Amino acid sequence: MSDAASQGRSILKASQVTRQFGGLVAVREVDFEIPEGAIVSLIGPNGAGKTTFFNVVAGIIEPTAGAVEFRGQRVIARPQRGWLEPVLWFLPSVVVEAVGISVELAIGHSEQGAAIATGIAFALLVAMLLMASIRSDVYRRLLTRTGIFRSARPNDMVRAGLGRTFQNIRLFKNMTAEENILVGMHSRLRATPVDALFATPRQRAEEERARKRASELLALVGLTGREDELAKNLPYGDQRRLELARALASEPALLLLDEPTAGMNPHETDELTALIARLRRDLGLTILLIEHDMRVVMGISDRVTVLDHGERIAEGTPEEVRRDPRVIEAYLGAPAA
Repeated sequence: MSDAASQGRSILKASQVTRQFGGLVAVREVDFEIPEGAIVSLIGPNGAGKTTFFNVVAGIIEPTAGAVEFRGQRVIARPQRGWLEPVLWFLPSVVVEAVGISVELAIGHSEQGAAIATGIAFALLVAMLLMASIRSDVYRRLLTRTGIFRSARPNDMVRAGLGRTFQNIRLFKNMTAEENILVGMHSRLRATPVDALFATPRQRAEEERARKRASELLALVGLTGREDELAKNLPYGDQRRLELARALASEPALLLLDEPTAGMNPHETDELTALIARLRRDLGLTILLIEHDMRVVMGISDRVTVLDHGERIAEGTPEEVRRDPRVIEAYLGAPAA
């Protein structure tokens, strides 16, 4: 285990996370913590709730109850459906309308009053327009931190430093390997539409840096020289590697891997396992993975958490989990009476 992990600092902490779909409870009151710098595996039988928990952590679905803290900030929590949320969202529009009415009244009384009211209205209108342009990020984050607004969205989590791959590969099949990685960099690029329209020096320099970084990431995952190949033309194992490179393009601090070796042959599995270990060692990443290959789990993990029917039934080192009778029962079934 890395020094950071051994010191006990947590990069992610889930508290009493529950996710219910109608009458089905997919995840039930799960407490979960990931030490910074560690490789943690989440395992369990099919239908145990692993991917649902992943999706909650990634901001793809909201929890029915509970909260998630990422890098010291509460980013995901049970949705608040009270009256205050819509009031805060529509307050800017209400204020502008009220000032507009005041302007009309002031105009009817004096030129000086009309000028003052018009100035105030104009200043508030500009402020509200600015708020409207940033509220999807700053305003939303403000409401989230006050506990009023709902959970962070996937793009919020990516900006915060979380990257992930999927159980079923989700590449842009008709885009090249390089273009897929450039898409993954989108949240870190700073050039504006105006820069792109006029091909400013800043935009050209950033594009050059992005393409260089894409080549570096392709080399890191073993796809050197494949920049111009369409994703759909790559072999299955290379598509897995490309999806990993795309996740790395967003510069994550925490990387979520959902069954990264699924469908791979033993040689490909060994190579990807070694790559995951190298990502932690060379890039300082913290990694959470769902994996059914116990050889991978036991060989690479610092800690293992086991879910069964949506509940956490065991947690500890790979050796501790391997010997836990509840884990054995979950995978093999209870012995006949």
